[in-house]
Amino acid sequence: MKRILLSVCFLIFCFFSAKAQSVHSIKGRVIDTASTTILGGTSVSVLNAKDSTMVKFTRAAENGSFELSNIKNGKYILLVSYPKYADFVDHFALDSTKKDVDYGKINLTGKAKLLADVIIKGNRSAIKIKGDTTEFDPQAYNIEPNAKVEDLIKQFPGIEIDKDGKITAQGQKNVKVLVDGEEFFGDDPTLVTKNIRADMVDKVQLYDKKSDQATFTGVDDGEKTKTLNIKLKENAKNGYFGKAIAGVGTDEYYQGQLMFNKFAGKKKFSAYGVLGNNGKVGLGWEDSQKYGSSNNMTVSDDGGIYITGGGDDFDSFSGQYNGQGIPVARTGGLHFDNKWNDDKETLNTNYKIGSLRVVGDRSTISQNNLASGIINTNSNQTFDNDVFRQKLDAMYEIKLDTTLTLKVNVDGTIKNSSTLTDYATLSTRGDNSLLNTSARKLTNDGDDKIFNINALLTKRLKKKGRTLSLNLNQSISDSKTEGYLNSANSFYNLTGGIDSTQNVDQYKVNNITNNVFKSNLAYTEPLSKTLTLALNYGLSLINGRSDRKSFNQSTPGNYDAFDSQFSNDYQLDQVINQGGAIFNFRKGKTVFNVGSKFSGVDFKQEDLYNKKTYNRNFINYMPQAMYQYNFSQQKSFRINYNGNTNQPSLDQIQPIRVNTDPLNITLGNPDLRPSFRSNISASYNSYKVLSSQSIYISGFYSFTNNPIVSDVTTDAAGKSTFRSVNISDKMPSNFSVYSSFGRKIKGIDLNTGLGFNMNGSTSYNYINSVLNETKSMTYSPTINISKYKDKKFDFYAYFGPSYNTSEASVQQAANSNGWGAQGYFSGKVNLPGKFEIGSDGEYTYRAKTQAFNESFTRFLWNATISKKFFKSENLKASVTGYDLLNQNQGFSRSATNGNIIQSNYTTIQRYFMFSLSWDFTKMGGGVKPQN
Repeated sequence: MKRILLSVCFLIFCFFSAKAQSVHSIKGRVIDTASTTILGGTSVSVLNAKDSTMVKFTRAAENGSFELSNIKNGKYILLVSYPKYADFVDHFALDSTKKDVDYGKINLTGKAKLLADVIIKGNRSAIKIKGDTTEFDPQAYNIEPNAKVEDLIKQFPGIEIDKDGKITAQGQKNVKVLVDGEEFFGDDPTLVTKNIRADMVDKVQLYDKKSDQATFTGVDDGEKTKTLNIKLKENAKNGYFGKAIAGVGTDEYYQGQLMFNKFAGKKKFSAYGVLGNNGKVGLGWEDSQKYGSSNNMTVSDDGGIYITGGGDDFDSFSGQYNGQGIPVARTGGLHFDNKWNDDKETLNTNYKIGSLRVVGDRSTISQNNLASGIINTNSNQTFDNDVFRQKLDAMYEIKLDTTLTLKVNVDGTIKNSSTLTDYATLSTRGDNSLLNTSARKLTNDGDDKIFNINALLTKRLKKKGRTLSLNLNQSISDSKTEGYLNSANSFYNLTGGIDSTQNVDQYKVNNITNNVFKSNLAYTEPLSKTLTLALNYGLSLINGRSDRKSFNQSTPGNYDAFDSQFSNDYQLDQVINQGGAIFNFRKGKTVFNVGSKFSGVDFKQEDLYNKKTYNRNFINYMPQAMYQYNFSQQKSFRINYNGNTNQPSLDQIQPIRVNTDPLNITLGNPDLRPSFRSNISASYNSYKVLSSQSIYISGFYSFTNNPIVSDVTTDAAGKSTFRSVNISDKMPSNFSVYSSFGRKIKGIDLNTGLGFNMNGSTSYNYINSVLNETKSMTYSPTINISKYKDKKFDFYAYFGPSYNTSEASVQQAANSNGWGAQGYFSGKVNLPGKFEIGSDGEYTYRAKTQAFNESFTRFLWNATISKKFFKSENLKASVTGYDLLNQNQGFSRSATNGNIIQSNYTTIQRYFMFSLSWDFTKMGGGVKPQN
């Protein structure tokens, strides 16, 4: 009997234990997302996901909290409703592994004021707003086999991708793309969007990324970048995937590309290679460079002046392809990132290697407007440029404890380049009489080395909001170039006879070095719950040297006769002390900050050849103010002001003498005074999720007091002498307005957009002692439409006219006012039998002007037919025709300071290419391997 009782008790215990394990509870708290008001009495329902029948119902307590219990295993829908607020809807499942669900704070959004912030989560429109982040659920969108991230995000409302893969999100351009919060091969978003598989993505987050300093201190510095973060599925973080492309075309065009990625948990390894002559120069090859890569002297924000080149034709080839000439590219790269030690340590590294050769020619016609008449110039140029570059960068971050973090960034670049350029130039007077001719040939070999290291140490102190951070930066650059200059110049009198000649035959050696150390110590102190003070002090030490030597021939072929007239050795030492204070106010929907920085610069320049020293001490003043009002999480207004004292550059004060172009000579002006530039910008942004409506408006205006302008004197022989001067009674200015409006038309599921750009400027310069005022304006409205139909077609197009004006006061009758237009379309149609047809076209029109009596029209039309193979569709064969109408012509036109220039140049024209592409993957979990 005892055994029977024990057995019954055991069975009863098992029954109730099983029953207890099969029931669950759900809880949360409901508030107003804008005002944080507690929404007591909110109705909370649990519906059966299969047929939407009610399972449980309750109302939130006075403090907004709710709890529903005794819910069995199954799939459900949570519906939270409150009058005049948008519903919160979420699908969830309960099973033996998920006992209870705690939603925490559920933010409801008022329908009248905050329609843009409605939280939607359903089978088709998986969009959720979390704070200032819009989150997209890829599972709610259709993903074709082997589709990439680009194909996925094209379906997201409020996001557009142009023909080059550049992303516009909620009306804002220059979108940054991260993978699991980390950079992937640097700043090129196409490396992610065109190579990461869409079926590997768990969610996509869109938000405004703040700077590292602002994220740490909480003091808004105005630096924000619209960012897409691609979060991968856990089962997509183990395995490998990639893509290989090979193509051969007519006219000896070819392409090859390989991308390989291997993920193992938090470790990511990637490699790519590109080979071709069809304009594809690499994946991220044209990434932005740090200090030391430009070819002009620059002045930094703190007032420091850097020697980075002399602005002459002996500066080495930058290694970027801008559509001019025929390129041959061989590039590749490696990427590795990892997190370990409970994510306390992070490493992100990239290595890029590549060569680029560009060969072509360029013809330019220009009109130089003088008060006394016009000079017309025709120039023909041939070029052969070659560059080989390697770059390595790494980021290491360690969280030493909960309050102390160290982040170190290191990068180094080695670049070898060679250039060969031939010029043939002919200038005539306004009556078409011959003025001068010039024939120049320049050859140059360059070696550049750049190294940068930056360390940021941040410390949170005991008091909330009190922080201390130290930023240290060291930059070293070394540029060596050597080459030959050969030029023959002839000058003609009014009767057509030769008035004089000038010939140059020299060997030149240039060596430019820079060593820059910068430091900045920042401290933030919360003065109240709404007001924070940020203090900073920085010390910078800048040392630069430019040693340029020229040699003439002592005997034929022997360049050993030193030419002191065109040689120089300058050394520049600077000590900069900078300090500042910024007050930051934040309360509710309002953010406001105001403050200023001051920098004192001790400047010492030595002319080592002539043993002359030039000392200069000056103060830079940099005020700033910003006001932002956040109507909601998706609607805000911002206005910003900053001012900068601009010191004359070293080249303006005491120029480095060059003779590579004897028709254009530069003189220095040691009496130059600094100018002060004021910049005002404002923007308004609004986005509504339900209607996919985005509005973005931004404006910019700047003006300069005591500006530094160019003073050009052109003599009767056509020689121009340039120097810089101040003008006190004129203020150059420029402005721009950019606006975009986008909305989805329901019913036909069509995305539409309107845009309008307008920019203008007023500038001044002296032309033969006459003050010239140049006014320029550009107006360009646009309209765009797009539509995506899963497994059927997708289409995108935009078009817009433009009107440009440019008038110089010295020659008002010779302006370059004229109409223009541009448009683009791309589309793809899926056909039976796994065939696909795609096409795109780009239209450009420039009307004739008073200065140029010929109009320019170009329509570039490309078309592709492709066939996919295998069940997984991972092999595709394509035949593509590029520039089918054979209209591609290199063309550019510009006007500035009385000069009007139009150029035509070599570029890639019509050809056909057959290519094969293969997508391969083997990932863990739900990402299926492809055959």
